[in-house]
Amino acid sequence: MHKDYMEHGNKEGPLLVFIHGGGVGGWMWDKQIAYFKDYHCLVPTLQGHGDRSNETSFSIRENALEIIQLIEQKKGKKDVHIIGFSIGAQICLEIVSLAPTLINSAMINSAVVIPMKYMIPLLAPTIKMTFPLIKNKTFAKAQAKQLYMDGEHFEKYYEESLKMKSSTLINILKENMSYSLPAHFPKSTARVLVTAGEKEKGLVKKSVWEIVKGNEHFESLFVQDIGHGFPVAKPELFNHILEEWIVYQKVHKL
Repeated sequence: MHKDYMEHGNKEGPLLVFIHGGGVGGWMWDKQIAYFKDYHCLVPTLQGHGDRSNETSFSIRENALEIIQLIEQKKGKKDVHIIGFSIGAQICLEIVSLAPTLINSAMINSAVVIPMKYMIPLLAPTIKMTFPLIKNKTFAKAQAKQLYMDGEHFEKYYEESLKMKSSTLINILKENMSYSLPAHFPKSTARVLVTAGEKEKGLVKKSVWEIVKGNEHFESLFVQDIGHGFPVAKPELFNHILEEWIVYQKVHKL
């Protein structure tokens, strides 16, 4: 059973599972939770984050298995839709691969599926050197700005970053940078919408094409004037697109 999650909305409604990114928390989905109040919303806390910050191990696969267990416990006869951002999107991809018929639809935001193996040996020394900076509010503010979290979310973002251990952060980044699409991924019956901001790094945009190729249930959408952080930067647009995807099973191109 999943150790830590928040539950909101109407328990009779379809199940929506929101999976946060690395170094942030379930609070990044506050605007989505407020909007989807007719749905049964679950917001799991990932390993090493928030109330689980005493854990140092972090595995995309293990997080996915935990969330599958949580879904199976809460699902009943409901439709299930999963939504993930960044490393949470990688976890979504893992879920639809490990449980190919469990999920009705998924919305994958800013997932990277092209490994950066050459970066991995540099991670530990770089993080050890820069980790003390995390406690510096000016540095934290600059980092938060990259994720559109320098406004109302900043205090929570800063608090979260103070809790996290450097070894956890290294593990999260190693997992993120070595992730590639699982072999069973094309067998999934889920409908998958893959989004990225037009201003994101090339690797994120290339990953969109990598994910959607070869599966007729998958669609892609690039969001104009946005970098890494679509759910937080443009929550109204994000919610509208997610609702169209769940209800109408298609998205009207922007």
